[in-house]
Parts: sequence; C-alpha cells; structure tokens
Amino acid sequence: MATCRQLVEDLISSYHDLNSDVVSEIEAEPSALEFMRYVAKNRPFVVRKGITHWKALQYWNADYLIKKMKNETIKVAITPYGNADSVIVDTGSGVQYFVKPLEEDEPFNCFLKSVSAQEHGKESNPNVKYGQTQNDNLRGEYESLFQDVEPDIAWARIAFGYKPEAINLWIGNSRSITALHKDNYENIYCQIIGSKQFVLLPPVEASCVNEKLLPSAKYMWKSDDMDEGQLKMVLAGEGEGLTPFATWDPDLPHKNSTSFSALSKPLRVDLGPGDMLYLPAMWYHKVSQKCGSEGICCAVNYWYDMEFSGHFYSSATFIHDVGNAAAK
Repeated sequence: MATCRQLVEDLISSYHDLNSDVVSEIEAEPSALEFMRYVAKNRPFVVRKGITHWKALQYWNADYLIKKMKNETIKVAITPYGNADSVIVDTGSGVQYFVKPLEEDEPFNCFLKSVSAQEHGKESNPNVKYGQTQNDNLRGEYESLFQDVEPDIAWARIAFGYKPEAINLWIGNSRSITALHKDNYENIYCQIIGSKQFVLLPPVEASCVNEKLLPSAKYMWKSDDMDEGQLKMVLAGEGEGLTPFATWDPDLPHKNSTSFSALSKPLRVDLGPGDMLYLPAMWYHKVSQKCGSEGICCAVNYWYDMEFSGHFYSSATFIHDVGNAAAK
C-alpha cells in the first residue's frame, strides 16, 4: 500500500502531467461563460492589452495622480527592505517571524515623490514605501482616482453573480516585493504603469511551500525621531497568536525547502501596461515589479469572494493539511 508521502508525490506529478506549464493567454476579454471554464478548472489566464480602453491607461502619470489626489492623505507601508508581510529571521536567535510593515499617514504627493526619487537614486532614506492597503482602498482613500477605472469587471460580475468585495490600488517602486502567499479570493489583476512579475503555484503544491505557524512582529521606529530613518522589529503581544505563512521562496529553491519542493513547477508571467491576470483563489503567488520611466509602478486588482460551498475549498484544504503533515 502506498504511503502518504507517495500519494502526495503522485498527486503533484499527476497534476503537472494533466496541466500546462505556462499561463494561458487570450487576445480579448472573455465572455462570462468562457471565464467560468477557467474558474471551474482553477487555472490562471492573461488578457493582453485587456484594459487599454481605461482612462487610467491614457492619463495616469505622476503629475496627473498628484493633481487628482490633491492634498489627500494616504496610509503608507514602510519597511527596510521592501518586504511587507513577509518572513524575517531574527539574526540573534535564528527564529523566523511573520513581520508586518510600519504604517503611517502621509500626504500623497510626498509619498509619490519619495517613491520616484528612490527609484532614480535621489532618495537618501533607504526605507521602502509602498501604497498597498488591501481594504478596498480605491473606493476609499484613493476615491478621486476611482472614476478612471472600471467599477467592476463585467464578465466576472456576471459569472459570479455579485460585485467585487474590494478594489485595491497598488503604488510603489521596484524595491517592493510581495512574498509568496495565497488569498481566498478570485483575483482580477490589472497593470497600469510599469510591469509586474508573478510566480504562481497551484493549491496542489501546498506541501512544497513549507508553511509554518510563525510568531508575529511589526516594524517600528528605533527612536521617537523619525528623521533618523531606522526601523526595528518589535514582537507582537501574546494575544496576537501565530500566523500560518509560506517560508519557501521558489526563486531560492534550496533554502527552507521541504521534501516535496523539488516537485514544484512554478508558472511565471509578466504583466505590462494594459494587461489583465486572472489569479484563481488559493493559488500561491510571489510578485515583484519594475517601474515606468517616472520611477513608479501602479496596478489595480479586483477581489471577488471565492465560493466556499461545493467541493473545491474543502478539497484544497484537505490537500493542504495532508501535504503539510507528510512534509514534516
């Protein structure tokens, strides 16, 4: 009789035998029916130049964004390495922590000028700033820019039968990297300025990512004088609990790997201005970015609630739990 480990290996191998090792590309936005075929298979796809009709693609640049945002204040994530919401190893103890960024309010124009200056080597402060609040911010703090994008993605709304739970704007420079993680949302990601580089792993590869329950921490200023610009990692209180998070990086495959990591076949896709990516629910993804000529990178994503009824969520959770148990 096959062992649990052998069954997990066979599961990953058979998945790769039955599925393409590249992300599908389509030339035009799909119909709701065509879209649901991808959702049913839980497979990603890219629509090249799918949002070229948006006002954002035609008008957004640094001057336009500052003019539209006027004197609005936004919440900015600040980290020493551009590594918000990621795993950091304490150099003294060797313990891994899940670290959240320092968040501070800042006038939008100051934020954008700082991000651009750092990209062009004209910013003395080494800390990395990222506009990345994931709280429906395009209909909140960035509301003045909302009219430049679509209020929803029509074919996704028709297919799911409801509007997006959140629409988020992402603004930063090339120093910001989003660590490997997964979301319980159906995600439509739209690139506006600059480019994004995605590394994607399907839910069946949960045993490859070396997920651990990590103590939480947060970046804070080392002193009350913020002008010193030095951040420190501060451990969360006892009530914070532990955070499950992937510790394996597919770009560093021999570090923090499990016995299954070598079976992983990450999909890689680049998004340029005007491109759309359907990122299915529960897919692991790591994201890096490159800036446009003005030293900024901008994207918008639409989160639609995933369907928890039916078999998919339960099956994916079972695969996750069994795979992690076999990896230990």
